[in-house]
Amino acid sequence: MVRIARFEKVSARRFVEDWITTFPQQTVEQALLAYEHIKLPHRATAGSAGYDFFAPVGFELPAGGSIKIPTGVRALIEEGWVLTLYPRSGLGFKYRFQLDNSVGVIDSDYARSDNEGHIFLRMTNDSREGKGLRVPAGTAFAQGIFLPFGITLDDDVQTVRNGGLGSTTKA
Repeated sequence: MVRIARFEKVSARRFVEDWITTFPQQTVEQALLAYEHIKLPHRATAGSAGYDFFAPVGFELPAGGSIKIPTGVRALIEEGWVLTLYPRSGLGFKYRFQLDNSVGVIDSDYARSDNEGHIFLRMTNDSREGKGLRVPAGTAFAQGIFLPFGITLDDDVQTVRNGGLGSTTKA
């Protein structure tokens, strides 16, 4: 095994700001309580490839319902590696629970962005059987897998990231 990354919580200030923006009906106190209960991703077994991401609070999604979740987590990743994000296999199989962007991609330079590299997951219960999904607080609902990647021989990109979704295509 190659050790190439470390998970840590974003600052409480960053989390509270992002939490209140995502859930405007929540109070600062509720956001701080969610922050205190954040569990850093970890593998369930020595043979697991995926690092489980845990729900900072419980949530329920009816069939067709979506939710955007500020995880409170950032990943410090060595250059040449990427963190890919997926729903937990069992939830995907039972509920068609899926990431809205199919696969999340966290680049190694994301943690240095102004938003501290705060990882958000937007997920949908796409159940075709009308099954509602309940995820209690502290339950694993997504997983991340670190993968190496390569670049082309003529690649000479010098652009520096500052932001999340779509930030690398903004001039």
